[in-house]
Amino acid sequence: MDNINNNILDASKTAFIDKSFNSNFLFKPTFLSNDYKKGIKVLSSLKEALSTCNEFCISVAFITESGITPLLQDLKELESKNVKGKILTTDYLYFSEPKALKRLNSLDNIEVRMYKVGNDKPGLHTKGYLFKNDDFYRIIVGSSNITQNALTVNKEWNLSFSSLEEGEIARDILNEFNSLWEESDLLENSLDNYEKYYQQRKIILNQENLPKPSFNKLKPNLMQNSFIENLKEIQSEGEDKALLISATGTGKTYAAAFALQDALPNKALFLVHREQIAKQAKNSFQNVFGNTKKFGLLSGNSKDYNANYLFSTIQMMSKPEVYERFQPDEFDYIIIDEVHRAGAKSYQKIMDYFKPKFYLGMTASPDRSDGFDIYGLFNHNIAYELRLKQALEENILCPFHYFGISDNYIEGSDFNNLVSDVRVRNIIEKMEFYGYSGNRPKGLIFCSTKKEAKVLSEKFNEKGLRTKYLTGDNSQKERLEAIDRLVSDERLDYLEYIITVDIFNEGVDIPEINQIVMLRPTESPIIFIQQLGRGLRKSKGKEFVVVLDFISNYANNFMIPIALSGDRTYNKDNLRKYIMEGARVIPGNSTVNFDVISKERIYESIDKTNFKNIQLFKEKYNNLKFKLGKIPMLVDFYVHGEIDPILILEHSSLKSYYKFLSKYEVDCTYYLDDLEVKILEFISQKIANGKRPHEAIILTKLIDNLRFSIEEISNELEKHYHIFSDIDSVKSAINLLNFDFDNKDKKKFNDFRFFSDEYNISSKFLELLKNKDFKLFLNDVIKYSLLKYEEEYSDYYDDTNLVLYEKYSRRDVCRLLNWSNDESSTMYGYKIKHNTCPIFVTYHKSDDISKSTDYQDEFIDYELFSWMSRSKRTLESNELQPLINYDASKMDVHLFIKKSDGEGTDFYYMGKAEPIDAKQTTILNDNGETLPIVNFKLKLDHMAREDIFSYFHD
Repeated sequence: MDNINNNILDASKTAFIDKSFNSNFLFKPTFLSNDYKKGIKVLSSLKEALSTCNEFCISVAFITESGITPLLQDLKELESKNVKGKILTTDYLYFSEPKALKRLNSLDNIEVRMYKVGNDKPGLHTKGYLFKNDDFYRIIVGSSNITQNALTVNKEWNLSFSSLEEGEIARDILNEFNSLWEESDLLENSLDNYEKYYQQRKIILNQENLPKPSFNKLKPNLMQNSFIENLKEIQSEGEDKALLISATGTGKTYAAAFALQDALPNKALFLVHREQIAKQAKNSFQNVFGNTKKFGLLSGNSKDYNANYLFSTIQMMSKPEVYERFQPDEFDYIIIDEVHRAGAKSYQKIMDYFKPKFYLGMTASPDRSDGFDIYGLFNHNIAYELRLKQALEENILCPFHYFGISDNYIEGSDFNNLVSDVRVRNIIEKMEFYGYSGNRPKGLIFCSTKKEAKVLSEKFNEKGLRTKYLTGDNSQKERLEAIDRLVSDERLDYLEYIITVDIFNEGVDIPEINQIVMLRPTESPIIFIQQLGRGLRKSKGKEFVVVLDFISNYANNFMIPIALSGDRTYNKDNLRKYIMEGARVIPGNSTVNFDVISKERIYESIDKTNFKNIQLFKEKYNNLKFKLGKIPMLVDFYVHGEIDPILILEHSSLKSYYKFLSKYEVDCTYYLDDLEVKILEFISQKIANGKRPHEAIILTKLIDNLRFSIEEISNELEKHYHIFSDIDSVKSAINLLNFDFDNKDKKKFNDFRFFSDEYNISSKFLELLKNKDFKLFLNDVIKYSLLKYEEEYSDYYDDTNLVLYEKYSRRDVCRLLNWSNDESSTMYGYKIKHNTCPIFVTYHKSDDISKSTDYQDEFIDYELFSWMSRSKRTLESNELQPLINYDASKMDVHLFIKKSDGEGTDFYYMGKAEPIDAKQTTILNDNGETLPIVNFKLKLDHMAREDIFSYFHD
């Protein structure tokens, strides 16, 4: 019995017992379900397990094409590493899709078998995943089959745990798997017969699910209903203009039709920029209204002037001889599609002439880079705004599976490389491998130039594909003919792909598109989303759309995570985070996947690009100013997610938002004197980042009550921020505001103080607050700081002011540890003070670093980190004794890591760590001399989060 207990309490081989027991992270069980808001998806856990395993076994009842598509990139990489896998499924209910099984079986490293049920054999309904890693297994069992919903959105219950190879539970599951495996047939021996019964079942199900005759009218969806209600409220307030901002494919045209069905104007005009779109809009309105209204088309090929509801191209209606046929008040309602174009003279001419009772503008993105105010044109009335992320959340769009694929073409290299046989073969191979939803591909390929489109089409056709290229030179008739060939399943001359140069970016409704291929650099997030949107409309028989983005060494690769995430802050850490964990946090069934090389190219682009750019600030400032209809304050940028305010505050020539406005806003009437500017810069630089609330609360109390006490601040921290007994940090904040944190500040502000020794407001500060402009900007920074803290830094770790996996500079850490800033300049790799030791590690050292500082710091696993002391240190060095004798010192060791110097000055906080082992070793300097150094093993209190670990480890 004692031996059993000893084995149970062997932490190296023990799972979770209770919080007091320090079990090995490998054996801690984890509950897996789907909740993208928490960054949890069963799919992500499978992808992580696949990426680190030596071999794998999977046994599931059901496998679908939509289920395996998000895993294809991972499986392909395992094939390149020759990591073997066994996948067992069943003919039970004939549910698994033959196309999916064939795809899996085509991989050289995977063997697929089918368990056949029958009178003498029960059904197989397993859902188990086993991943072998050296001498242990990671096992996931529960309710998830390999289907799109099961891996991403369904309420699934799965248990993930690990067991040593000799562990009883691993043996039992493996024995069961091997037994079923031996009873099963090779897929190739079963597939023909299975496919016959699968098709029969599919026919029966289709017959059972045939739509029943219905005489009910079309009804608006959730977005459209909300839009109509908001629109009526805007109109009830006497407004005559409004905007509908809604992502591509979400039903803007039908929303407008339902709005008119509700309002029933006598005459209406619908303006578009292409005849094809006018025809599509006319058809949508007829589907809603039936025969209750007379509809007409006005274009180069049609002249229906006499109609209740007229659908016209802007080119036709902007001609004086056309619009003057109508009275200025002829139309009760005018709808302008793709209204972001309305800055053009042709649109302005029409809006100046016509005076309807109501103007409705519709667009997926009203933001422009030319300074034209679309919002102002519509009196800043936004009837409804639905961006891509929300549309995915509400299941309005077709799910997409995005794959970032490394492309060997180098930006700016010879055209022959762009269309080389090697590149063409690679593109075709990837298009075939990642596939599509449906019976055949119906794809759009976007490239950069007409010449490229022409040559690629020729080469694709030589390889057996059926493609046609279209450019702006093609007529409307040619475009419509090509689209019909692409989507029709009856035509013998059908197309599989249309290759185009931008002409299908917007305003083309082809719901059948099941594959998007991007063979050009991302020019802007807006264009990226427009092109992605071509495949996001739902269509019968299309369960998902595959998006293949061939990523070369393009300077603008940083725009890819901006576009996919919808994050407009230009915060580099946010962009890196999305590349790390996009598949976890994207709503619905959609997935985001990058191969290793593509990830590195995007990270490199993020590192190299300067987002502290005045032109970018001005563009984002104008967008927000136009949207709000007023000069925005700093906090408005944060609330609306337009750009990270810290970028403005950290710009070397600005240092405060007031300085930006005074330089670049022509209508700026605010005035601050030199001292006020200096104080505002100090507050903006020291506390605006929101990494603790103490200073902001002290200033708020001082401004509102003209005094404060330590007890009041402590109570405020407890009451509103749940920070208890943090007197030391309060005193540290007081020191900072007394300019004692940084000696440079003390010299700079030698004749100014915020408060006296009794914590009463100083007479100088009180005098400055009489300037309402100064008070406005000061309160703006304080409000922004507190809001940022609440949303990003309030989930602090244990008894510190630090948040796991957030980023901190050495200066931030000194402040949050209640040290002085001057100590950050001597901190370098680590520093021990007040029984605390922060350790800063750059994971990938630069190539030009000296050999004596090229420390081999790296993760051993998710919980253990190998870290080197400074060189010329031994186990006897006084400096290291508190770490070597950790059991006695019990100091707080904090680990901070950044991937490379390209990330800047901030490090990810990995939590507290315990030095569990120290060994003497050596390192060479640049002269080849051997220097002593100490290697520590640090055990993290919290094992590293998977995405962070992978980010450093890749």
